[in-house]
Amino acid sequence: MMMVARGLALIISGASSITIANPDFKYFASGQLIPGVANAVLIFVLLAVVAWFLLNKTLLGRYALAIGSNEEATRLSGVNVKLWKTLVYVTAGIFIAFGALLYSGRFGFVQPAEGVGFELNVIAAVVIGGTSLAGGRANILGTVVGALIMETLKKGLQMMGIAQEWQLVVTGIVVLIAVFVDILRRKRASAV
Repeated sequence: MMMVARGLALIISGASSITIANPDFKYFASGQLIPGVANAVLIFVLLAVVAWFLLNKTLLGRYALAIGSNEEATRLSGVNVKLWKTLVYVTAGIFIAFGALLYSGRFGFVQPAEGVGFELNVIAAVVIGGTSLAGGRANILGTVVGALIMETLKKGLQMMGIAQEWQLVVTGIVVLIAVFVDILRRKRASAV
């Protein structure tokens, strides 16, 4: 579906970027309601709090963890798995839409092929933050820390003048290490 959406974005836009001329849209991401703090930072913190609340204090979060841990057992316990998975994807889509609005507002334009490769950074941030790839365990605060680590790594490599292809190699190694640590964590948890 990701490839279909990317292909349709290229077709609809004619494979050209679109400039956003509305200054209010740029203010949404780059403006400062609090002096010295970009609106994007405030929105990021607000969305992280909302995500924490949804994951830890609602049925949506509990069912998302249960489905991720063992979908069949969750279904057998009477949970409408299709409905709750759909709600999880819709919720994720809303968070992604906010991210896309902030990203495009910050730069003032959008490109149909934008975001290619972001998936790896997201997976790395989530796994570094303590979320299990096998499901059943997630941590919003850890994910925020993982995202900050990934962004620091990316900016640090850029500042050191490391070539783009080597930046990808380093990011890939970080993901592999995070996955390996997750596997070790799961083995220790199952042994106890």
